[in-house]
Amino acid sequence: MAPTIKNVIQLGAEAGGADVSAAVSEFANIAKPIEAETHIDVFVDACTGARFCEVHISAKELVKLGTIDVPLDPEEQGAYRANREIVADHGAFVAMKEDAKKNRSFSNIVAEYSTDFDPEHPIKIIGGQHRYTAIKEAIASGANAFHGLKIYFGLDSSQRLDVQLVSNTVIAVSSDLYDRMQETVKGPELRDWCQVVGILEPNQDFSDRRKRGSQITVRGARTFIVNFFEGKKLSKKKFDETKTVPILCRSGQADANWEAVREQKNIWKNPELIQAGKEFAALVKAQRAASPQEKSSDVQEKALSYPVIAAWSFVAGWLHSNAVRLERHYGLALAKGKDPLNAALLSSSRHKSDPENYRGLGTRTSPKDRGRLVELFYLQAEEGKGITKATVELALKKYHAKEAHLDVIGHTQPDATEDEGE
Repeated sequence: MAPTIKNVIQLGAEAGGADVSAAVSEFANIAKPIEAETHIDVFVDACTGARFCEVHISAKELVKLGTIDVPLDPEEQGAYRANREIVADHGAFVAMKEDAKKNRSFSNIVAEYSTDFDPEHPIKIIGGQHRYTAIKEAIASGANAFHGLKIYFGLDSSQRLDVQLVSNTVIAVSSDLYDRMQETVKGPELRDWCQVVGILEPNQDFSDRRKRGSQITVRGARTFIVNFFEGKKLSKKKFDETKTVPILCRSGQADANWEAVREQKNIWKNPELIQAGKEFAALVKAQRAASPQEKSSDVQEKALSYPVIAAWSFVAGWLHSNAVRLERHYGLALAKGKDPLNAALLSSSRHKSDPENYRGLGTRTSPKDRGRLVELFYLQAEEGKGITKATVELALKKYHAKEAHLDVIGHTQPDATEDEGE
């Protein structure tokens, strides 16, 4: 006998919208929630109009019908996921698995019911993948408790994104994961471009949290592209008389600089940008390969530090029409005898105006550090002899001399953006 389904229109929600009664009945018949013995209430989210119900089903039914392998955009980008990776060694997760074996009931597992893809697993876990995994492992111990689900029906892409964001916010979604989800909804272009040029491996997604040894983040990729065009735009001016502080794209929120660039036509096929991307991928690879024994240091990751990404790309854009100097800039990846960026030298470099706790070039994202690195890469491209102590010292002096000159002539200083430790 099919359960009675009651639609509950909450305060602030509009009546009407999608009728999900058939899907709810189908779910009730196969998942056998306790609530189906009487009736199931279907609520309407006042913010998005999404339909959902809150029910309890047994662990065995949840595991049989559920999956955490859930794409954000199953139709267009089915290979890429919104969920975070399982943190297998986290103490809280270890304790959670032990609790699950003791038949502890978990609640607020957020899911979508859909048979549009992977119909054998119609319960798509959106929030609570750690709880689901703990429940799944506990079944082998004979556990079969009932668990609480908030399950959505008939979501469109914008509603699905909203549910993903709200679900992950409960466990402090990182700004990098938020950026990745937002970019996925807009389309695969940025990720596809990064894969084409080699900044990402084939079928690899952006990192969901910035950490050593991981791939580039959405923020890093956006920053790279924005600054290539920014450098190109300013290149008609005199370098020594122009404020050359690259942009650091914002994270966890909309960024006007990125949106303006993304809306340009044919940027993804721009041959100069593609070449810059390939050369930067070569620099990242060379930096990591130069010191494989130093995985715990910042040597391998220096090329993916935000100030380096921003400054290197800015200079590539600035030199786009100077073939000789551009070749020297790109040739930095071919440096012999040490890591191309000479990370140890950068980390020990400082200007007389720097405080005692300054940790060297490429360790902070302040406008000052980004501007200093632009001077360094620009100087390196003059002779193409790599990053040396003399070049670094001259770059620091030139940055501060330029800053003083621009201040005298009344140049507007840039807004102070984030100054983060790397």
